[in-house]
Amino acid sequence: MQEESTLVSKVFVHETNTEAFEALKVFFRDNNLVGVRSSNTGVLEVLNANIDLGAILLSDEPDENGKSGIDLGIEIHRMRPELPIFLRLSANSTLDDLPEYTQSVFAASYTLDTLDTLKEQTDKYLFNTHYPSVIVRGIEEITLDSLNTAIRDMDIKCDTPFLVRDKLIIGELFSLIPIESEWCRGYMMLQTEDIEIQRMIQANLTGLSSEESDFRGVNSVLSEICNLVWGGIKSRFFNHNNSEEADSTVKVQVPIIINHAHRYISFGVDDPQLCFRYTIKDKHEKLGPITVYQRFFFHLSWRPEEFKEDEVAVDDMEESGELEFF
Repeated sequence: MQEESTLVSKVFVHETNTEAFEALKVFFRDNNLVGVRSSNTGVLEVLNANIDLGAILLSDEPDENGKSGIDLGIEIHRMRPELPIFLRLSANSTLDDLPEYTQSVFAASYTLDTLDTLKEQTDKYLFNTHYPSVIVRGIEEITLDSLNTAIRDMDIKCDTPFLVRDKLIIGELFSLIPIESEWCRGYMMLQTEDIEIQRMIQANLTGLSSEESDFRGVNSVLSEICNLVWGGIKSRFFNHNNSEEADSTVKVQVPIIINHAHRYISFGVDDPQLCFRYTIKDKHEKLGPITVYQRFFFHLSWRPEEFKEDEVAVDDMEESGELEFF
């Protein structure tokens, strides 16, 4: 049986009840959730600034501005319909007590006495897909190697992989490439800021000369990283048996580069996406930190139970002395 990876998901909390907030902190810690909340910033402004959320938690009690989570939920749902909203209700009420339209805004309700219900709902909406740890760790290792190959003299780290339901994208630039094998079909997307890649080229930290820092050079760098990651994934995870079936299943793909004007992308499904966030820092501190987001959309097919590590590649390494078994 494949070991399941420990993934987290970031949820936004707007809760003014101290007892409820403390209970949620414990709940988050026990259920791989990272809670964030607004301080002096308005709730809607915080949502506009966060692109990697999994869910929203509100309360039917009025906040310091006199607005209840029910009214706030209607506004949030109109702005971010892809995010499930969980509403904490007073002990003696249910969603059925709300108008029909208002009920449809919320994915589920819970009380402090029924946190088991919240656990069931977060599992349903956020942790409903099994990602074996060997795949998650492998993707991270492959991407770190690819970034270190394409970018010189930088410290590159990856945060804990997480799950998001957001459909917003960051920056002016992203690269999109199909991922296809006998056990999965979907897309991988890399996102970053145009100006950050441009500055790296100008600082001679890539394979391009500093004079090639126009948009063509920027596209070329992200395309190279995308190709390196795709090649690593294909080599490590996809079947390399010399059979006609394997050859017809795994296809060479070409990255799609898009400079977009809007911050929204949809693949036609609402399933959570597997997401990695990489931070690239200049060892000499001449450049500011650079963030690269990596998302996987396995919306066409996902059967990880059929995945097997490439035994042919392992045998080759053993014969050449690259692996020592003990």
